[in-house]
Amino acid sequence: MSLGLVSFDLDGTLLDTAGEIAEAANRTLESMGLERRPAAEIRLLIGQGMQELMRRLLALVRADSGGGERLPDDALHARFAAYYAEVIGTGSAPYAGAHAAIAALQAHGVRLACVTNKELRFARRLLEHHRLLPAFELVVGGDTLPHKKPHPSVLHHVADTLGVARDAMAHVGDSAADVAAARAAGVRAWAVPYGYNAGRPITEARPDAVFPDLLAVAEAAIAIVPAPRFVVT
Repeated sequence: MSLGLVSFDLDGTLLDTAGEIAEAANRTLESMGLERRPAAEIRLLIGQGMQELMRRLLALVRADSGGGERLPDDALHARFAAYYAEVIGTGSAPYAGAHAAIAALQAHGVRLACVTNKELRFARRLLEHHRLLPAFELVVGGDTLPHKKPHPSVLHHVADTLGVARDAMAHVGDSAADVAAARAAGVRAWAVPYGYNAGRPITEARPDAVFPDLLAVAEAAIAIVPAPRFVVT
């Protein structure tokens, strides 16, 4: 089956954002009277959205030391979001080959979407900051739909919105949640070996294919794009 659509995860797949996410999380902890945590520790919590990251991080901090201000989930999320808005784009960068891979896919007529569990406002801001936003016909954030990855409805929404059959779509990610989302949705489950998969090798999630970098993803996709048809009159 040919390929007409590729959706990409954002954090850990297209962009390395762990540094700025860790900084926002640590500023949140400090505002609550808690000590900063190593960025490497926070990196392991990335992937399920900001609220889940802070809930899990606070559980780790309080298991170690307790104390600190107690905030309802909504207030905690609002505080983290405010700090993240201050640092977004300052400590992130596209992974090697990101721009070239996206340009190659566009040149071969592959339609593109970005599907992330990050809030849509921040996802779009990051993509714009790194000059990637115009490439994507559709951006889906963790707050766009009633569910987020790995629920199959997320990638179903992408395929249906762009009018592409599910068996003509691939989803590329760095985590087990991305692989599970693709499998549940009935699309190709492609992965890259870097990123934030809670410190576990992505091969454990058994994706359909693992590519060393984004240029290799583009090459594989282009190889199965249907050739243009020419009509002789």
